[in-house]
Amino acid sequence: MRKSHPIRRVVLAGAATVSGIVLLLSLKPATDPASAQAAGGAAPPVAAQSPQGGAQAAGSGTVTGDAAQTQYGAVQVRLTVSNGKITRAEAVQAPKGGRSDQITADAVPKLNQAAVAAQSAGIDAVSGATYTSAGYKESLQSAIDKVKASAGSSQGSGSQGSGAAQAGTVTGKAVQTQYGPVQVRITVSGGRITKAEAVQAPKGGRSDQITADAVPKLGQAAVAAGSADIDAVSGATYTSAGYKESLQSALDQDGG
Repeated sequence: MRKSHPIRRVVLAGAATVSGIVLLLSLKPATDPASAQAAGGAAPPVAAQSPQGGAQAAGSGTVTGDAAQTQYGAVQVRLTVSNGKITRAEAVQAPKGGRSDQITADAVPKLNQAAVAAQSAGIDAVSGATYTSAGYKESLQSAIDKVKASAGSSQGSGSQGSGAAQAGTVTGKAVQTQYGPVQVRITVSGGRITKAEAVQAPKGGRSDQITADAVPKLGQAAVAAGSADIDAVSGATYTSAGYKESLQSALDQDGG
């Protein structure tokens, strides 16, 4: 009988051990997070979810207002907001069926355009669509209120603008015109303009009469519109332009 050489047995045993180690390493899961990081990879990121109509909507996103019930059906408005400004308005619900189809098709696009232009719910009703217009404005205001509430909660109480968004005053920048500076101060309560006044306006000579006539009208228009998208006063082109620019500056500080 042939005897095995001791050295040969050692070599064979060593080879078997190495083969076993290689086999075990090859069975290690390729998806192991630790091995992925060691190889320079990164674990898949967790997608951040922002709730619909949440605080993120104050900067950009969409907000849907409450559904407003009318005699002919519900109206519900959804806003697209970018950097705090309304860039799109659409009706996700509107009266339909029979005559309502034609009225909705005519009125809703006009109301959408008016909402974006005004940046507020202070828009005119569409002729022949009284109920739809009223419901639209009610839902639009609800959406705007949600945007403003989100802006206030996300900015915190440490910011001058966020405090003014709830209650207080904000003064816009002084705007130089051909006849002198115009500077507007707004009073805000509950996220809405309750008062607008000119702390500076052209004066002296003919300017005194123009200012006395134009500034009260511009202030009333600003409160009604809730924005700087207001008409110029006839005969006061320069004062009106300066007023609107300063008003927009105040609104930007307020976050509205």
